[in-house]
Amino acid sequence: MTSTTPERPVRVAVQLQPQHADYGQIRDAVLRAEDLGVDVVFNWDHFYPLSGDPDGKHFECWTMLGAWAEQTERVEIGALVTGNGYRNPDLLADMARTVDHVSGGRLILGMGAGWFEKDYREFGYEFGTAGSRIAGLAEAMPRLRHRLAVGNPAPTREIPILIGGGGEKKTLRIVAEHADVWHSFGDVDTLRRKSAILDEHGAAVGRDTARLVERSVGVHGAPDATGPDLVAAGATLLTIGVGGPDYDLSTVADWIAWRDAQG
Repeated sequence: MTSTTPERPVRVAVQLQPQHADYGQIRDAVLRAEDLGVDVVFNWDHFYPLSGDPDGKHFECWTMLGAWAEQTERVEIGALVTGNGYRNPDLLADMARTVDHVSGGRLILGMGAGWFEKDYREFGYEFGTAGSRIAGLAEAMPRLRHRLAVGNPAPTREIPILIGGGGEKKTLRIVAEHADVWHSFGDVDTLRRKSAILDEHGAAVGRDTARLVERSVGVHGAPDATGPDLVAAGATLLTIGVGGPDYDLSTVADWIAWRDAQG
């Protein structure tokens, strides 16, 4: 990160995985997370569980975000991340604009190229290749941004766009062009290396990504073990994944306490 990077507050998010649970259990987890003091509550955009029983209970992402928009009062909400290939980008932009209004301006629009073949195969979408899915994301982003700009009423704010992925030649180029938040995967050394590559792409497209793109990363375990190094490497949005049906938020509470101690 460069000296032009702004001082961003460290934020803690939770990804409530919408699998192996009744919706009442998910709704309860959202309320508990907000009461704990998380900054962001994410779900994910899949149609089947990613672990455990592959045909277990599962719920759809964006319908759920509409419910969370009404149910919550303070936290930002979003998908980590939306599978680009599942929806027409103009439709997705209108969905995002609507959830933005329902939530009073608390939506983060998470986007990704998609990767879970079963989602595509079982719902009739073309899976293609990793390259074709990344190309599809690149093609969708200008359409999505245009539709957000022309919708009536306009969004309540410029909806932050989060893009997840670490492909160094293509995905990080899309992040440099379009994202307000980049969600990375891997350890602190990976974050540092790919963050530098992102800034190289930013220079190539004329965008100061060190200043304009927030770094986000998934975390687990005790915050003292990894939190300081991740923040030193530039990460300011730290997300803990939690699965159903019980949605144990004890690790989330530890990260919130650690966050609050930083101030």
